[in-house]
Amino acid sequence: MKAARITVYDTTLRDGAQAEGVSFTVAGKIKMALRLDAFGVDYIEGGYAGSNQKDMDFFSAIRKYPLKRSRIVAFGSTRRAGRKVRDDSLLQSLLAAQTGAVTIFGKAWILHVRDVLRTTPRENLAMISDTVAYLKDCGREVFFDAEHFFDGYKADASYAMAALEAAVRAGADAVVLCDTNGGALPAEIYEATRAVVRALRVPVGIHVHNDGGMAVANTVEAVRAGAVHVQGTVNGIGERCGNADLCAVLPSLEFKMGLQTVGREALRGLKDLSVFADTILNRRPDSRAPYVGQSAFSHKAGPHVDAVNKNPRSFEHVKPEDVGNRRRVLVSELSGGTSVLLKAIELGVGRAGARKAEMR
Repeated sequence: MKAARITVYDTTLRDGAQAEGVSFTVAGKIKMALRLDAFGVDYIEGGYAGSNQKDMDFFSAIRKYPLKRSRIVAFGSTRRAGRKVRDDSLLQSLLAAQTGAVTIFGKAWILHVRDVLRTTPRENLAMISDTVAYLKDCGREVFFDAEHFFDGYKADASYAMAALEAAVRAGADAVVLCDTNGGALPAEIYEATRAVVRALRVPVGIHVHNDGGMAVANTVEAVRAGAVHVQGTVNGIGERCGNADLCAVLPSLEFKMGLQTVGREALRGLKDLSVFADTILNRRPDSRAPYVGQSAFSHKAGPHVDAVNKNPRSFEHVKPEDVGNRRRVLVSELSGGTSVLLKAIELGVGRAGARKAEMR
């Protein structure tokens, strides 16, 4: 039986760029986009159309590069309250980006409708439907990011669902449930996502932030509940505490849940992708990052090293080479004979199959 396919939507160049200490050049964004395309993600969110000239320059420049698999996406918002779609400058910028796919965010939490937009619940729903319909009429593939969906669902489930339904009726190709504040718990994500999947007949996606340290777990729970589209960033960079880290999400979905994302062959380049992104941004790689960190498959305690030498599954949840990483043996006062033996062999001092006694 063929594994279920999960759409991979990378937002490193947009949401990732909102992280403290992160700033891409146009050239850097192009290099990152080409690397993501080679890696095999389905969609690359290139920037926030109309918010700054750099992102518009990127949308113009990237058209010169034929991509093999990925589609470039321009990000924007619904029309502003009290304004017609054709008169909204940000929507015109979204079209000027000339991408085949666009993502717009709209409010799904009544608190934001009243306190931030300062408009009526009815007008907010009209803003969503008018914008989606307009972009569909212009020939775009449209994703609707339901901003603050999970907070909105807890406060007023019927209104949060009404926001999704407004987008669907207007022709949205998919709706994406957003934990924009990043504070939801996995059980909450599962229950709300499951309800949405059962209620709607369009693909459902997930976009979460990491303010509670749950972004990867929440993404996995949403997929378990029926989401078929995942959004995240390379190395989890993003606003405040970051986004769901695709370097942890993708191998978890492939190796732990048997789902298809970019494919297992592509995942052998996962560590290289992680390092590439950090290099572009002049960041030091996180040595303790799951799957791709230098310490992810490092063993220090003597009993651990001895066990891994006998059977790697004893202390490794996946094969390091499956994500482009490698096993490392550390030597310290905690080391046993096996640790010293394996390190000696690594350094060319000993030989495979040598007995511990020979190395004393």
